Amino acid sequence: MLISVRSWNRIMDIKVRIVNINQLGGSFKMERRKFIQQTSLLALATLAGSVHAAAANKKKPVILVVSGWQDVNIGDITHTPGLLTLLKQKLPNAKVILWKKSDSEQVDNMLHKYFPDLRIVHGKFDKSFTLQSEELKQVFLEADFFIHGSGPSVVGADNIRCWRHHTKKSYGIFGVTIQEIPNDLKELLLQASFIFTRETASVDVLRKNGLAGDHISFAPDATFVLDINDNKKANAFLNENRLEARKFICAIPRLRYTPYYKWASHAGWTDQRIKEVEAVNEKYKETDHAKLREAMIAWVRKTGNKVLVCPEMTYQVDIMEELLIDPLPADVKPFVIKRGYWLPDEAASVYAKAHTILSFECHSPIIAAANGTPAFYLRQPTDTIKGQMYYDLGFENWVFEIDNTGGGQIADKLMQVYDNYPVALQTVDKAIEMVNKRYDLSFDFIKKNYKIFS
Repeated sequence: MLISVRSWNRIMDIKVRIVNINQLGGSFKMERRKFIQQTSLLALATLAGSVHAAAANKKKPVILVVSGWQDVNIGDITHTPGLLTLLKQKLPNAKVILWKKSDSEQVDNMLHKYFPDLRIVHGKFDKSFTLQSEELKQVFLEADFFIHGSGPSVVGADNIRCWRHHTKKSYGIFGVTIQEIPNDLKELLLQASFIFTRETASVDVLRKNGLAGDHISFAPDATFVLDINDNKKANAFLNENRLEARKFICAIPRLRYTPYYKWASHAGWTDQRIKEVEAVNEKYKETDHAKLREAMIAWVRKTGNKVLVCPEMTYQVDIMEELLIDPLPADVKPFVIKRGYWLPDEAASVYAKAHTILSFECHSPIIAAANGTPAFYLRQPTDTIKGQMYYDLGFENWVFEIDNTGGGQIADKLMQVYDNYPVALQTVDKAIEMVNKRYDLSFDFIKKNYKIFS
């Protein structure tokens, strides 16, 4: 409690009375001065202590974040630690609770390793939005604000609906792609406190659907601020395979359509849909990957350095040899190393030591950039508008629209990066500076409009 006006006045009155005793003379005057000094210091200390106590007792704002869409994809996993790091940096006075959609003990343990105080909940709800756990009910009462985390779309739309069903508290959407807006989603978007999309293409989609305002803007994918590294595991792998820092490239394959039907959690695909997806993948897999192989061959033959073939998703472990290793010439194969599925902290540490990343997947280049490494995005036309983020951030020379690109073009650009590596590193630095400016603008908006975060 702050010192009262009445108490302060009593202290001042004592000082005045002592001052009036001057006529008592010499020796007492020294005692009087000392007493005045001590009394004043005591009053100020009491006031300061009360202020600090009041600040310490002030309730920290609590943010409930829904994220963690799936654990078979290091790209999807990285959304979560990226956003957690960003919230910690930009809203340091807030407490964050993670409502994690996927349930993986391995990933949960990884998150706790880097965020030891993080509370993770996995509560479910039914079709009528009835909460299925007491823990989730308590979290809904405790949280002051709800944020939908970075991702491929508004994946947690039902989580937002559940939040709205039980509370009148605000919510925002951070770092997502919005490619289509059906009516039920539009209703959610209209009530959002902010919508920050991870590329400008989504902002255009929102505008065309009648959604605009200063609460809508471009805030890059939260993976760009990823700050987790397993250097111990990465260094052991690099040493075992004699991969020297900045002397190897990484190559990441991808089919035109991700075969989600192979996982039980994505059951429900019709036989017709599976047949169509498999037909497209079969038609383009060799054409696409032959172009990446051409760059791999040029790298090995012109530099004498190695290539690490690695996955972003679990299924890619099974296609690496068929598409990127087996067809290579005999003189190149000995320079190629294969890596199994991994978690993003180890991948980040390996990418940080790589020379360049060449990836059909969208998030390995982001993880690389977050760690200061140049990266090429080989963009397939079946991928979403999320790829626009690379153009937005100044990476247009490192984006290859694969249907309009020859393998020689990728190889030539790779060797240009090799010959002018300091310039390439500066390109990465400039992009990350732009990312951070966009984050600053986004969080300035949040703090300006929601005083609990100030």
